[in-house]
Amino acid sequence: MTKSLKGFNRRAVVKTGLASILATGVAPLVLSRGAYAQEYCNAPTGDSVTLGFNVPLTGPYADEGADEQRAFELAVEHLNGDGDGGMLPTYTPSVLTGQGVLGKKVAFVTGDTQTKADAARDSARRMIERDGAVMISGGSSSGVAIAVQGLCQEMGVIFMAALTHSNDTTGKDKKRYGFRHFFNAYQTGVAIAPSLAKAYGNDRVAYHLTADYTWGWTTEESMIASTEKLGWKTITPVRTPVGAGDFSQYITPVLNSGADVLILNHYGFDMVNSLTQAVQFGLKDKMVNGKQFEIVTPLVSDLMAKGAGAAMKGIYGTSNWDWQLPDAGSQAFTKSFGAKYGQPPSQAAHTAYVQTLLYADACERAGTFYPPEVIKQLEGFEFDGLGNGPTLYRAADHQCFKDVLVVQGKETPANPFDLLEHVDTASRESVTYDPAIFGGELGPDTAAMC
Repeated sequence: MTKSLKGFNRRAVVKTGLASILATGVAPLVLSRGAYAQEYCNAPTGDSVTLGFNVPLTGPYADEGADEQRAFELAVEHLNGDGDGGMLPTYTPSVLTGQGVLGKKVAFVTGDTQTKADAARDSARRMIERDGAVMISGGSSSGVAIAVQGLCQEMGVIFMAALTHSNDTTGKDKKRYGFRHFFNAYQTGVAIAPSLAKAYGNDRVAYHLTADYTWGWTTEESMIASTEKLGWKTITPVRTPVGAGDFSQYITPVLNSGADVLILNHYGFDMVNSLTQAVQFGLKDKMVNGKQFEIVTPLVSDLMAKGAGAAMKGIYGTSNWDWQLPDAGSQAFTKSFGAKYGQPPSQAAHTAYVQTLLYADACERAGTFYPPEVIKQLEGFEFDGLGNGPTLYRAADHQCFKDVLVVQGKETPANPFDLLEHVDTASRESVTYDPAIFGGELGPDTAAMC
């Protein structure tokens, strides 16, 4: 690891040196990206390049983390020319060849975030400083993703966020070195509201139980905004700790609140536990305000549906992707993942895989691993063939824009993996918003030495 010296302005020295060269009349070729080859963190010098995959293998989001790691390993396999190539043939426009990246074999290291921001930062720092990781990916908790994204900005290492749904990731906490493929809470609210109005009407009273951190807060905010536009009323939300396990003390007050809808702003094991306990308390069997009581889970995945079992039947939510989508990219990825692991991939696995390919392709198009040049290739990049239809990586905030799926727990699943039904789609245009509404600044794109 290279250490910077107090008072030493490396970039100023480089600039001065280049000015001197220009003065001699040497051809402009010296200003190619190669001139900066050692001016960034962990510039690869051997025959391999190392990526760092930072996922929750323990904690309330461990199921998602395990599936992310499977997908990361599959992506590396395909980048190196092993296996059936997965989405490499369907991804367009792409210059990936299945022969590594820029002639280097792709290697990887992994870390356990424990679904804790401090642990995640420590893990990412180790992968950068000890293992030479030139890119970090991972997530599953937005609190973790935001913490690691901030670290990567400081250290000059690109962060390709995996599962993170808080508005803040590409809003007030966005960073030049961070990119998100997953959709956000605002888009969930916009996407799901029409389906809720159609199914449950415009005269409802909602009670929110909310995970007490950035994802929960922004999901609650987005759902309230969207449902109140329908005409729904909102009872003062209740915040719950991440990893609570037993939610009975939070569910009991719902019964006497006058609410006729419970919105669970929970994810992972927390959603499984809170939904299961709410159903066990008989909420779905209640009549309140002359209406059937309903439960909504704004963000849901197959992994959570599997954990919740019968409690998930009929429950509405949104998803970033579904393994049963009929497009060529989705089916290619599902086939590869299923052959390797004996089960279909989750949305967490999908976004982890896609982020790895997007980073590798950006490096190939840039002709370098130098982060500012890779960032330029990702900003404003439009692509297709990765399972979500035409997709844009918006330059203003590094948020991806694509269609959002509205799903519902199936009443009669055809098999153990056929748990969610795709009932509606919110178009990319309908979920696009002005980045100014969430504030934040991307910050500089100059490379740093770690």
